[in-house]
Amino acid sequence: MPSPRTWLIAARPVSFTAAAVPALVGTLLAAPESFTWWTALLAILGSVLFLAGTNFVNDYYDHRKGTDGPGSLAPPGAIRQGLLTPRQVLAGGIACFAAGAAIGIVLCWAVSWQLLWVGAASLLAGFFYTGWPLHLAYRALGELVVFVFMGPVIVTGAAFVQTETWSREAFIASLPLGFLVAAILHANNLRDLEQDRAAGKRTLATILGRRWAERELWLLIAAAFAALAGAVAAGALPWPSLVAFAALPGVRPMVRTVRAVNAGANPRRLNFVLRDAALLHLRFGLLLALGLAVNWALG
Repeated sequence: MPSPRTWLIAARPVSFTAAAVPALVGTLLAAPESFTWWTALLAILGSVLFLAGTNFVNDYYDHRKGTDGPGSLAPPGAIRQGLLTPRQVLAGGIACFAAGAAIGIVLCWAVSWQLLWVGAASLLAGFFYTGWPLHLAYRALGELVVFVFMGPVIVTGAAFVQTETWSREAFIASLPLGFLVAAILHANNLRDLEQDRAAGKRTLATILGRRWAERELWLLIAAAFAALAGAVAAGALPWPSLVAFAALPGVRPMVRTVRAVNAGANPRRLNFVLRDAALLHLRFGLLLALGLAVNWALG
């Protein structure tokens, strides 16, 4: 029987901030109007469980389709490491989705049954991201799916949990985080471009080719900071949110690494681009949350 630590490693906990941070931002965005601590925690936990379920299902189907083979530049997943069998990985995904759905039902009961549709759509998107029969990530829809469900859906959903109102301001405020989480996935697909192409996996990176895929990565990051400025200018975010611009220097090491790989460095160094994209999202999101908390404290 696998240990709890093995299950945690297989769930890829380093990715959890990609779900927890937007839920935190949505909560803090709504906090000046209304705040209930336990529903906020459940919204964050439910978002993380759905992401963990997606990670498990993604590992299962990537293994089946051969995109996580020995030639991959990515660190080996739980199946490739021999930590879990494919059946166990799939069962782990279903268990995480079930736990997330149970939390969703509690929130529906405590807040509003309107959340049922959000939760159901999120669960389906998480499973069918790589799951049969849609395999959305294999149809060049990965960036769009994560942009929508880990940007606007999580942020506006977490805000709704507090206020029971679907907010235009929350939607606008979610766009920077949506662009940055799409950048994380795109950095992943940029690293895996050759392996995905050989396995028949269609991503935006395999369609665009390396040079244009690199340009798309920089475009997604630029769009995030432009969206932040636009959200503040439109009044969707308070002025302390501009502190998130302090995350901008985190782009510099990504540029250096991509240039080094293009100049002949080991392509495995693209793992650092993925790491730095995730750190950029985390720093940006936490700084944005800090700005929102300051605004809440100022009244």
